[in-house]
Amino acid sequence: MSLDVEVLGARVLPADEVGRLVALAVARAGIAAGHVAVAFVGAEEIAALNAEHRGKQGATDVLSFPVDEAGPVAGPPETRELGDIVICAEHTDDLREAVVHGALHLVGYDHEADDGEMLAVQDEIMAALR
Repeated sequence: MSLDVEVLGARVLPADEVGRLVALAVARAGIAAGHVAVAFVGAEEIAALNAEHRGKQGATDVLSFPVDEAGPVAGPPETRELGDIVICAEHTDDLREAVVHGALHLVGYDHEADDGEMLAVQDEIMAALR
């Protein structure tokens, strides 16, 4: 079993670091295998995605597009397609935190609907990295 993290676009963070950050985040949901794509894009591309998928105008820092989330998946765990994370470096204060944030969304965390749980988990992961 393994987690496959594919890094696309400008390499603003080393691929192995992106993989480690995603692994730490998805492990919080008990997931150790599957596929995640992390794309680093420009402001224009993330603004278009933000408008299309969230109905919000303008660029943002990170968007997540979950597929299998944390629920059961047919077949072996490594076939799980967790989804895609899209990050705009020029609108992000902390790229590492954006990767963690996006990965938490992929496994079902939602700071807009919970009582601070997702951001607390994010803070714990980031503190452990310091």
